[in-house]
Amino acid sequence: MDHAKKVVLAYSGGVDTSVCIPYLKKEWGVEEIIAVAVNLGQGDELEIIRKKALESGASESLVVDVKDSFIKDYAFPAIQANALYEQRYPLGTALARPLIAKVLVEMAAKYNADAIAHGCTGKGNDQVRFDLSIAALKPNLKILTPAREWGMSREEAIAYGEQFGIPAPVKKSSPYSIDKNLLGRSIEAGILEDLTVEPPEEIYEMTKAIVDTPDEPEYIDIGFTSGIPTSLNNKVKTPVQLIEELNRLAGNHGIGRIDMIENRLVGIKSREIYESPAMMVLTQVHQDLESLTLTADVTHYKQKIQETYSQIVYNGLWYSPLKVALDAFIQQTQKRVSGNIKVKLFKGNAIIVGRDSRHSLYTHDLATYSAEDKFDHKAAEGFIYVWGLPTRIWAQH
Repeated sequence: MDHAKKVVLAYSGGVDTSVCIPYLKKEWGVEEIIAVAVNLGQGDELEIIRKKALESGASESLVVDVKDSFIKDYAFPAIQANALYEQRYPLGTALARPLIAKVLVEMAAKYNADAIAHGCTGKGNDQVRFDLSIAALKPNLKILTPAREWGMSREEAIAYGEQFGIPAPVKKSSPYSIDKNLLGRSIEAGILEDLTVEPPEEIYEMTKAIVDTPDEPEYIDIGFTSGIPTSLNNKVKTPVQLIEELNRLAGNHGIGRIDMIENRLVGIKSREIYESPAMMVLTQVHQDLESLTLTADVTHYKQKIQETYSQIVYNGLWYSPLKVALDAFIQQTQKRVSGNIKVKLFKGNAIIVGRDSRHSLYTHDLATYSAEDKFDHKAAEGFIYVWGLPTRIWAQH
C-alpha cells in the first residue's frame, strides 16, 4: 500500500494517538508527523500533551484553539435547529468532529502534507465523522487509520508504545471512555455496559446529584437575538462565556444528565451517558421562544426537519448538500426569534416561567377570556362549517 511521507495526525495525548506516531513511522514508512491537538475547552493540560507528541516521535506538535468557532459556528447553529439526536442528545461530541476535521485539513495545507491520520477505532461514530468531513473538504487527501487496522488490544498497544519509549499510563486507567469539550461530556463503557445498573455518581463531573442540589430555586434570564443566545441575566456574554456560565448554573441544579440507549451509525446499540447542561437548557428555551415568534405553519414544518438535521450531524454529514440546504431554511426562520426567556432552575429541571419578545405573535386581546376579548365569536360558526365540510360529506357516504 502506498502510504504518505508527511502526515498530519489528530492527537489527543491518549494511548492510541501516541502509539500511532511510532506505528505510522515503522509499519507504514511515514517520515514526518505533525501532531495537532485541537482545543475545544476539554480542560486537558494541552502543553503537556503537545510535548508528549514530540517525545513520542512527532516532528512538530501544535495546539490550535478553536473554542470561539466551536460555539459560534457549530453549537449555536445546532441550537437554532433545536437539534437533538433521537430527540434527546444535543450532539456535543458530534458537533466537535467536523471542526476538528476542518483544522486538520487546514494544517495539512499549511504544512504541505499528503495525508491525515486519526486514532479512531472501527466501532464508533467518530471514524465516520472524521473521514466524511475530510473527504468533503479535501476529497483527494489520503486518510490513514492505523487504529482501525492494527488489530491490537489496549494492552498490546501500550506494550508496542513502550518499545519506542512511550510510557504506559502511570495510574490505573479509568474503566470509562470519556469525551469532553465545552458542550459537555459523554461517558460509556465499564459497568455502564450493564443496562440494569444505575450509573455510579463518580462518573459525573459537570452536574450535581439531585440530593446535593440547592433547596431553593434559582431564576435566570436568557436573551436571544435572531435565534442566537446573546445574554445571561441581562448581561451580554461572548459565546464561550455564555456556555461556560450556563453549564455551571444549570449543572449546580442537577440539570443536563442523559442516560440513553443510542443507535450508532455503524448499526450497534450502545448505552451513552451525557452531561450537557447549557445545551439542554438553551435548546429547550430556544424552542419555546420560537413558539412565541414563529407562525404556526413555520413552527410545524420546522419540527419535521429537526430530526433530519440531527441525524445529518450525528452521521458525520455536516459538510453535505442537504445540511447546507437545511441551514438556509433554518436561518430564514430565525430572523425574528429574538427575546428573553425567564427560567427556574430547580432539582434537575429547567422550567420556563416567563417570555417576552418584541416579535411576539401572542395577542392578549385575542387570547383573553376577560371583558377585553376582541375575538369575533360569531365568525366561528362559518369557519367550522367550511372546515368540517369534507368530514360531513365523507360521513354521508
